[in-house]
Amino acid sequence: MASEVDRTDPHALPIAERVEQLLAAGGPLPIVAAGHPVLRRAAEPFEGQLSPALLARFVAALRTTMHAAPGVGLAAPQVGVGVRIAVIEDPAPVPEDIRAVRGRVPQPFRVLVNPSYEAVGTERAAFFEGCLSVPGWQAVVARHARVRLRALDEHGAEVDEEFTGWPARIVQHETDHLDGTLYLDRAEVRSLSTNEAVAARWAQPTPERAAAELGFPLPG
Repeated sequence: MASEVDRTDPHALPIAERVEQLLAAGGPLPIVAAGHPVLRRAAEPFEGQLSPALLARFVAALRTTMHAAPGVGLAAPQVGVGVRIAVIEDPAPVPEDIRAVRGRVPQPFRVLVNPSYEAVGTERAAFFEGCLSVPGWQAVVARHARVRLRALDEHGAEVDEEFTGWPARIVQHETDHLDGTLYLDRAEVRSLSTNEAVAARWAQPTPERAAAELGFPLPG
């Protein structure tokens, strides 16, 4: 016998009902902060829990929320919906020296449904990284420099593509969210810095100076 849904807890509602509830409020969706269990659970695969029309509305709301934050990626659990859907988009408005070192190139808006990634090669790159669900902080994270992404788009078409540089980092960060993993789980803890400290001390294109002064290793 199925147990009754606790309707006093919005996060316990069926996914479609939860999404409808969120959308009814209008505007950017509230972003869930670290400490909420939804960020620590593996999201369930998307298997049609949202009708095409509701999925399109939810995707549009995720994009609006990502832009308003602002951020370059947002996963459904970050708005309290435990389903494997994420969006990414990066205009890459950075100076040329940072663009060159970090491989940060513009990325168009994409919807990732049931994404997974695997490393291509062994090269790793380490840079400061932040998260909309951990506001005010950044830390250095070593990630795969190149990954192969497999997913579906919002229309059900297959995605099988390689990403390098900063786009590869975004793909890994957002897919990790769907597995209940925060960037802090992969970070060099000694590098943890406020946004203000990063801007004042560690704004160089690479984190070598931060590694030397804060005492943490970098790959290679």
